[in-house]
Formats: sequence, C-alpha cells, structure tokens
Amino acid sequence: MTNQLIVATTPTPVASENATAAHWAESAASRFAQLPWPTRKTEHWKYTPLKALLDAQWQKAPAKISHTGVVFEDFNEVTITIENGHLQGNPALPKGVSLKCLSKCTEAETTEFLEKVAAQKTDFMFDELNASLLDEGYWLTIEKNAQVTTPIHFNFVTNGNANIVNTQILVDAQPSSSAVLVESFKHESGSVFVNPNTTLYVEENAQLTHYHLLLDEGDVRHIGRVAAVMQRSSKLESFHMAVGGVVKRKDIVVRHCGEGGELILNGVYLPKGNEHIDYHTILEHEVPHCTSQEVFRGIIGDSATAVFNGRIHIHKDAQKSLAELSNRNLLLSDKATIYTKPELEIYADDVKCAHGATIAQLDESELFYFLSRGVSRAEAEVMLSFGFINELLDALPHDPVRQLLRPLLAQVFSAKSGDLTRHLV
Repeated sequence: MTNQLIVATTPTPVASENATAAHWAESAASRFAQLPWPTRKTEHWKYTPLKALLDAQWQKAPAKISHTGVVFEDFNEVTITIENGHLQGNPALPKGVSLKCLSKCTEAETTEFLEKVAAQKTDFMFDELNASLLDEGYWLTIEKNAQVTTPIHFNFVTNGNANIVNTQILVDAQPSSSAVLVESFKHESGSVFVNPNTTLYVEENAQLTHYHLLLDEGDVRHIGRVAAVMQRSSKLESFHMAVGGVVKRKDIVVRHCGEGGELILNGVYLPKGNEHIDYHTILEHEVPHCTSQEVFRGIIGDSATAVFNGRIHIHKDAQKSLAELSNRNLLLSDKATIYTKPELEIYADDVKCAHGATIAQLDESELFYFLSRGVSRAEAEVMLSFGFINELLDALPHDPVRQLLRPLLAQVFSAKSGDLTRHLV
C-alpha cells in the first residue's frame, strides 16, 4: 500500500532559514513519499493500525501563546514551553546549560546537529516525516563537568484543528556532567498529530535522569521516537508514561557504546475506553561490562489495546553484559487487549540476561479479602489496580514528578467514581 498520509505542506521555519536544513527536509520528504504505508502485514506495525492518521488533511500548526501546559508543584524554575512546535519566550537556563534553536544555527552548527540526529536513525518511518516537516529543532547542551541541580522541563503543548507538529530535541550531556530532564506533552483542544523525536547523548561519566511523559489526552495521535547513546561509565535513568489519546506509539532505542554504562528504563501505560498505546523498545549492548534493567507495566481497561515489544540485543563483543527485561500487564475488562513480545538476541557467551512477560486480571482472592472487610468492590478494584504500578512510582527519584502523576493516575483509575481518589493521593 502506498503512502496515504495527506499533509498540506508549507515552508517550515527551519527550512526557510537555513539551506542545509532545507536540503535535509527535501530529501526526507522524498524518502517518506516512497515508503509503503504500514498494514497488518507489516511486522512492527502489526497490532497498531494507523487509520486514525488518514482521517484528516493535516496542516502546519501556528504558534499560539495561550496555554501553560503541564505545571509541576516544584519543578517550574526552568521551563521551556514549546507550543505547536514553537518556542515561547526566552527561558532562563542554569549555569552550565545552553539551548540553541536549529533555525538560528549557523550552517556548521546545523550540519553537526543533523549529523548527530541522523547517526541514531533506525528504520522508523516517521523519522522521515519528522525531518521533512520539522517545525523546530532544539539543541540542549549540558557542559563538561556541570552539575546541574535544577531540573530542565521541556513543556510541549498542542492545540488546533487538524494540526501536525514535528519537533526534534537533541541533548548533549557532556563528560562528567549531571542533569535532570523532563519532557511532558499536554493537549489543550482540537485534533492534532504529534510526531516528536528526542536524541540523547550521554557522554563519558555523565549522569542523566530523563522523564518522558505522554499526558496528552483527547483527540491526539502521538507517534515518535527516543534514541539514547551511552558512553563509558555513563548512567541513564529514564521513565516513560503514556495515558489517553486516540493512538500512541513510542519507539525507544538505547545503545551502550562505552564500557561500564548503566541503564534503568522503566515505563507505565494506561489506555482506557478505545485508546491504543504501543511501546517498542530496543536495548543494544555493543560493548562489554554494561548493565540494563527494564521494567514496563501496563493496565488496560474497557475496550482499550496496548502493545509492548521489548528487545535486548547482545552483540558478540559485549561480554559480561547484564540485562533484564520485565513486562507485566493487568487487564481490567474482558474486552481489553494486550500484545506483548519480549525478545532476547544474544551473540556473546559470558552474559547474564533474563526476560519475561505476564498477563493477568485482578485476583479474585485478593478482591474477596477486601470485600470481607467491608470494602466495596469498586474501592478494592481501584486500590489493587493502582498497587500494580505503585512500585514504579515510588521508585521515581523526584517528589515533584510523583506529586504530579499520582492525582492524574487517580483520576484515570477512579473515573467512574471520583470520590475513590482519596485512596490514591
């Protein structure tokens, strides 16, 4: 099937300001036009239909300074608000941190930016769409040896009617630096197709804590990718969460390129109604002596569908690798669906690896325990469901993130009985 996506194209700020970026966008547009549209026979899209992308003629979104997006209780000192792909205001950054907009870069800087991004591309077809319609690229640099204690919040906001938004975040955590990065996505009104990419470079001895929160609910189609490259003795702790939306697909690729790298990758997805959420993750162990711990948990309600495909690839030279993958899912309805596929591909003989997946419903014996003590069935179901993911929330290293997510998740779990939120917050 040929590519059927309809977009009313207009010159983007990046392409109009920079000849190098313009050529990059034109080449990507040509490649995307030639790509076949995914169908049920396309392995990586087998369980994620993209019909919802074809029900409108998408158009470039205008910038509007009218919404605040996600507001943390105590994480707002450095907030970079990007509405419909466009930077709002001039955010003040902490010492040791700089931010460049691709449209304002020199030709040499543009070339470096695009090369760093292109080096981590996979066969993810929406990379080409992102490049061809890029609203703006944002290059965040954490300088060498900088210990940045103030969290940096990329606050993405969308709105409008049949708007398409494409952004690219490039983060360069230079050697021996340390920082906390939050990416939050919120939708205010109308219908949108959001296609954001994030590329993380975690250099030697650098430490990066990364939150990627897909909180955009409503008439939203969110498809994007996160790529990370880890060098010697670096540490990346990354937490992902997705709620709401018509369809969401996030591909996560992490490469261990230097010995001694340590990765913690956790995630939670909670589709309800007729929503669809799909996570595809790939962990590439390319060198020896690296560790990866990945835990994703899903709670699927009503007639919703979730997909999880997690792959660990141990290359032949990656001896002494330690990698573990766990995916657990809880179905709250007989109509809820989960497709889970954990994978191990090992070419080294001195490694320690494990993977597993479970699918279950609420335990009737546990429900009976609550009922026998005077707790209503509705209350028991809410508490047991929330307990299924509470372990991952408790493990989050920053209180403001937990304080933001708990009330939001409480509303998800107790949507039919708002008074039940008292059990969760």
